[in-house]
This record gives sequence, structure tokens and C-alpha cells, in this order.
Amino acid sequence: MIFGKFLNSLRVMNLLPKSRKAWWKGTYEGIVLRLPRGEVVCDDALHFLNCLTDECADIVFLDPPFNLGKSYGSSSRKDDLLNENKYLKYMTSVLWRCAAILKEGGALYLYHIPRWAVRLSTVLGHDLQFRHWIAVAVKNGFVRGRYLHPAHYALLYYTKGDPAHFNRPKIPIAKCRKCGESVKDYGGYKKYVQNGLNLSDVWEDVSPVRHQKFKHRSSNQIPIKIPARAVEISGISGGLLVDPFAGTGTSLVAATVKGMRYVACDREKAMLSIMEKRFRNFHNEPNGQQEKR
Repeated sequence: MIFGKFLNSLRVMNLLPKSRKAWWKGTYEGIVLRLPRGEVVCDDALHFLNCLTDECADIVFLDPPFNLGKSYGSSSRKDDLLNENKYLKYMTSVLWRCAAILKEGGALYLYHIPRWAVRLSTVLGHDLQFRHWIAVAVKNGFVRGRYLHPAHYALLYYTKGDPAHFNRPKIPIAKCRKCGESVKDYGGYKKYVQNGLNLSDVWEDVSPVRHQKFKHRSSNQIPIKIPARAVEISGISGGLLVDPFAGTGTSLVAATVKGMRYVACDREKAMLSIMEKRFRNFHNEPNGQQEKR
């Protein structure tokens, strides 16, 4: 009876005990959530990456815990407050393996706070080519100690050699909500920006996901615009995105909109349930419009 209920729960969530998809080195054994365009496993990020074949990924997107003592799912705050050397050692191993699974010409994006982005950029520089330090504006940062007001997160963009796929997106001109006119004076250049501005490496139009109506969990969640732009810059329809810290699956939604496949991981079982529900709702609405806000 109990075993029967377990099998039923697997069928409801599309959970499998193993997978033989092409991105695995052999047969992956564990908790596997099968989604429309890929798979998500419940595992440690480094073990997950070690199970993948070399040079399988077109994009690796990482939004790891920042080691600030936050609680994610069933984990305690202590799990996200490791000794700095221990955290650096773990993230170094993760990034080395990410470089190995990246295809020649593939792109890696790492979202982190600047103090860690600086240290981790030296790790990435060993095997990958630096492209951009993208500053993502912070709306409600707090001044701490003898530091300036923190006003951005870092999105590091690296490639394995010259990028195989690169697209420079355009973004709409910011306009005043009251008068509808441009908030900046472009002078004689106005005619050149009528169809939008070239996306720069400073993103001031990204809003944090704070309202519970748009969040899929109580803890912090990355805005869809960040991975969506990464995919727009470096993605290709039919390509593979890898995310070892998937959380609620935001990067996977971005990959789906682009027509990419994905394989991802999160150590919290509850996140798999959230992702399954999120994709079920996403595919029930035309073009996933609820995810493009």
C-alpha cells in the first residue's frame, strides 16, 4: 500500500529514480524531475556537475547561495554561513567543473555579490575568457560598517574562447510615467535610439522579486529578466542550459522561452515541487505570459 502511494506520487510529479539522457556520463541515479524540455535533480551541486559529460553545455548559469546566513527551504541559516575558506574552496571546485562541461564557445554567467565576484573571477579567468562584469542595480541596499552604499550585484559573463553565439539585445528607452517623454535627453542621437538602446553592462531596469504574488518561495528569488537576458545574449534554440543552483527554476523558464533544453539541480526537495507546479502553470497559459512580467 505504502509503495503504491509512493509510485503514484512519482507519476503525479514526473519523478524518476534514474535517467539515461545524453548529458549524463552514464546512468544518473537519484531523484529526477522530468520536465517538458529537460530534467532537474535533487542533489549537491558539485556532485551533479561531476555526473555531467564534458563539453555538453551551451550556457552555464549560476545563482549560488551568497554565504550570508540565509535560509532556503529546510536548510538552516548555518548552512549558508560557512567558513570563508570552505566556501571559496567549494565554489572553486564548482566553477572548475562548470568550465569543463562548457562547450567551446559556450557562455558562463555567475550572479553574486561584488565581494565574492571579485574573488571568484580569478578562478574563472584560469580557463575562460572574461567578457563583462555586468552591474545589476540594487534598489534597497543597506549601508554597513565603513563602506559606501552598495548599489549593485555582479553578473559575471565569461566564455570558453570566442563566443559561439552572441546577440546584442536592445531595450526600450525609459519614459516618464506621467508625460510619456524620455527621461533622458539624447540630443542629436535621438534618431539612433528610436528602436531601442543597445544593452550595456549596467542594468538599472531590473526590479527585485519582493511581492508574494510573484514569488514562488519566501526567500529571495532572482528576477526573470536576469537569466532571460543571459539566454538572449548567448542562447540558441535547441541548445543546453545547465544550472547547478536552480532554486525555483527561473533560469529554466528563460531557457524554455528561448527554445533551449536544460538540466539543473537543487539540493532542496521542496524546490522540485515548486518547479513542477511552476512549469505546469507556465504551460497552461499562452506563451507563458505570466513569466514575462
